[in-house]
Amino acid sequence: MNQESSSSKYIANLSKDIPAGLVVFFVALPLCLGISLASGAPLFSGVITGIVGGVVVAWLSGSQLAVSGPAAGLTVIVLNGIETLGSFEAFLLAVLIAGVIQLGLGFLKAGMIGLYFPSSVIKGMLAAIGLILILKQIPHFVGADDDFFGEMDFSRQMGEIHSLK
Repeated sequence: MNQESSSSKYIANLSKDIPAGLVVFFVALPLCLGISLASGAPLFSGVITGIVGGVVVAWLSGSQLAVSGPAAGLTVIVLNGIETLGSFEAFLLAVLIAGVIQLGLGFLKAGMIGLYFPSSVIKGMLAAIGLILILKQIPHFVGADDDFFGEMDFSRQMGEIHSLK
């Protein structure tokens, strides 16, 4: 496919891509703001992330169906990165460098390295994350824990839970 037909495809689909991207942006905006607040980043970065994830990715993907948006699982990683590097600006520089490296590896077709990781390992890791999330919610679900924030321990002793009440 030549360059001219590729760009005309993007322009031809703008009437559908922009409204769809705006819907994704508005739906994801509260989550974008919450994640930026929780990760210690400026709130404006959450708005920019929502615009890029909702509008820009929808337009550039060239896909008929696309789901993009914030990944809440990265909140702790971003917070730790900002704290470790000392500032949000240093974190942005690290993300930029990582993006350049990723583009370089993409041009070198280095994605084949991923084939060396068994899919069972990836599925097991994701299942373990899901299991931990479910197990952490059980005390809240049965009403045994009224304190929803601040505790990072996996489990508490029943005496600690009753002393909170």
